[in-house]
Amino acid sequence: HEALRKAEQEQAQGRSPEESSPGAAGGVSPSLVATRESAGTLVRGTLGEAGSTLAYEELSARCAHPTWTVEPKVAQLLNSAGSVVGSEELRTLRSRLYQIRDRQPLKKILVTSPLPEEGKTFLTAALGHMIARQHGRRSLIIDTDLRHSQMHRLFGAPMSPGLTDFLRGDADEYSILQRGSASELFLIPGGKPASNPSELLANGRLKLLLDRLAPLFDWILLDSPPVVPIHDASVIADFCDGVLLVVGAGTTPFDLAQKARAELKEKGLLGVVLNRVAASENYHQYYYNYYGQK
Repeated sequence: HEALRKAEQEQAQGRSPEESSPGAAGGVSPSLVATRESAGTLVRGTLGEAGSTLAYEELSARCAHPTWTVEPKVAQLLNSAGSVVGSEELRTLRSRLYQIRDRQPLKKILVTSPLPEEGKTFLTAALGHMIARQHGRRSLIIDTDLRHSQMHRLFGAPMSPGLTDFLRGDADEYSILQRGSASELFLIPGGKPASNPSELLANGRLKLLLDRLAPLFDWILLDSPPVVPIHDASVIADFCDGVLLVVGAGTTPFDLAQKARAELKEKGLLGVVLNRVAASENYHQYYYNYYGQK
């Protein structure tokens, strides 16, 4: 606190904090970054070196490398032979995203649903894996459902440190990032439970994290809370380039699907994924992309 007060005084006198000696500032590392929220609350946390850009090689080397045990249903869907119902549709979805990216900037995608338990987390995990299987492609999955984090369970990965730890300023980007042992797939889990998820997601640090990580990945997929009962997804969507809406076949009430669509229409809604289609149905209609329609 003394060092931060000194930095503020120097700034008021027209001097930059970098002009001060770290020793004279109480031994504060130059990697310490202080940002101020609109409410005036000082948020402290490390973000690499102040003013620096991240290098992929360093990020990959310094992040955690736990042994993941991928949930069997995800592993089955990724069967390279494509014999599992849904695997080919997942590849089609991946291809359509690339087609959309030919027409507009598209890298950070929010995946949400009208209600809980409609398969958005499963779809995000499977799509992230499917992208990383392509040669030379890097994908990052971020669990932003801080009220009910589940992504780490599908990966068989540690839950913490994760996003909440970063948003609180208790961890840097290196310590919250995990990498699979045999792929270019990365994960940021939800982290320790938070009593104020909405405030954490809106404090500015999520946008800062995305801005710093985006140049290093081909795709960033954000698993979010459901959009109808909770406002978090709408907030997170403002930091993304587009949104995928997942609905359950025969289970999602039509009026709530319409409400979710209306909520996200101005947030870059890319299309709707129809999940859990019965095997007896024409599952080639697994998803319906209405890009460009009114």
